[in-house]
Amino acid sequence: MRIAIASGKGGTGKTTLATNLAVAVSRSGVDVAYVDCDVEEPNGHVFLKPVIEETESVGIPVPEVDKYSCTGCGKCGEVCQYSAIVCINKKVLVFPELCHGCGGCSRFCPEKAIAEGQREIGTVERGASNGTRILQGRLRVGEVQSPPLIRAVKRRITDEGIIILDSPPGTSCPVIETVKDSDFVLLVTEPTPFGLNDLELAVSMTRELGLPLGVVINRCDIGYEAVKKYCEREDMRVLLEIPDDREVAKAYSRGDLLLDAVPGYRKKLNELFVSIMREAGK
Repeated sequence: MRIAIASGKGGTGKTTLATNLAVAVSRSGVDVAYVDCDVEEPNGHVFLKPVIEETESVGIPVPEVDKYSCTGCGKCGEVCQYSAIVCINKKVLVFPELCHGCGGCSRFCPEKAIAEGQREIGTVERGASNGTRILQGRLRVGEVQSPPLIRAVKRRITDEGIIILDSPPGTSCPVIETVKDSDFVLLVTEPTPFGLNDLELAVSMTRELGLPLGVVINRCDIGYEAVKKYCEREDMRVLLEIPDDREVAKAYSRGDLLLDAVPGYRKKLNELFVSIMREAGK
């Protein structure tokens, strides 16, 4: 069972919910893995404080041109959709930072003059915390392509027990790469005009992927009711509402888990998990 925690915008409490849900379910005796796919800035470790047991480098294939075999025909540049390899005056130039690692240039080179090297884009880390297995990606500073690293993180998931995927914010390629093969998507939002706008985008993305979904409203009592009305119109269940509570904010600022710092949240999170399983037909 794979549960993706996503949001149309950053700062809604997505990681807070994902980490606390993972620990709450784990403490109930269920095998749980928390997978941080927000590889550009993973911060689940702030709350889980895992012991990292293994770090693995991840790279993507990039073209390496044999200048003695190359005839400068330019076929490689015609194939590449990202201008990562171009041919100018019979000379081939490679721009590794633009390469998506598709391998098209080497496949279609008539002289077989292009081999594939490796360029490191980040690391995958494994560890454990609070009885929960931890898997997280960390994109190298300056890299612009996170989907290849997200795929590398997900390839290392062992399909045992409950998998909780902490998605990047937004609705672009990194988010789609994270949630696309999930059994259920939990969308975290806040009752503000910006929250509503980005929730609508996230709902459209999730439905386009054909995935079941539910909603969590953080800071639910600040007075903007349009988010709840939107959920009612779209026949979406609000599975949890978190009030604008000073104790919640204090626990967050300290990097503490809500279920330890604020009474009643362990029960709420276990009830949320049961609701997710019911909505997913599990």
